[in-house]
Amino acid sequence: MLIYLAGPEVFLPDADALAEAKRALCARHGATGIFPTDPVECPEADAATEEWLAIYLRNEAHIRRADALIANLTPFRGPSADPGTVYELGFMRALGRPIAGYANTDIHFEERTRQFLGSGARRRPEGGWADSEGLHLESFGLHENLMIDGGLRAAGGLLVTRAVPAAARWRDLGAFEAALAALLKSA
Repeated sequence: MLIYLAGPEVFLPDADALAEAKRALCARHGATGIFPTDPVECPEADAATEEWLAIYLRNEAHIRRADALIANLTPFRGPSADPGTVYELGFMRALGRPIAGYANTDIHFEERTRQFLGSGARRRPEGGWADSEGLHLESFGLHENLMIDGGLRAAGGLLVTRAVPAAARWRDLGAFEAALAALLKSA
């Protein structure tokens, strides 16, 4: 099984080492991990004149050839998952292929958002929370935005969450391996 490894790890200074660690775990479980920076045949990307578009086209080419996807939904630069990773997860969901997710935090989305907003989060008189502009905070007790959790559930996918120390949130692969094992078991 070819599994696309979606996540913001591409931004890490040691992205190649983390990619290799994830590929090794996939191999140990009898699968092949595809990292976003891996080479892929994509004539459209080769012809693209803008680097960002070539990256996008290559990532979609990887996803189209993959049998499944595991997304790292650890909050990235804010209270929510990396938007590129979320796009990739939704793209694979739309293709109707197996998806799974993991996050190296067990704090729910509402609480993370309130922490992120700090004093900008306010209790609404009728209950719940709002930001400084009066926009309601999503409060369903989910790990992420309801579209992300909902997409995983509707696809029969799993979201594994674990509390890990902040310093290890990008390199701890325990939740990744649990999501990988569950994905392979259900396939």
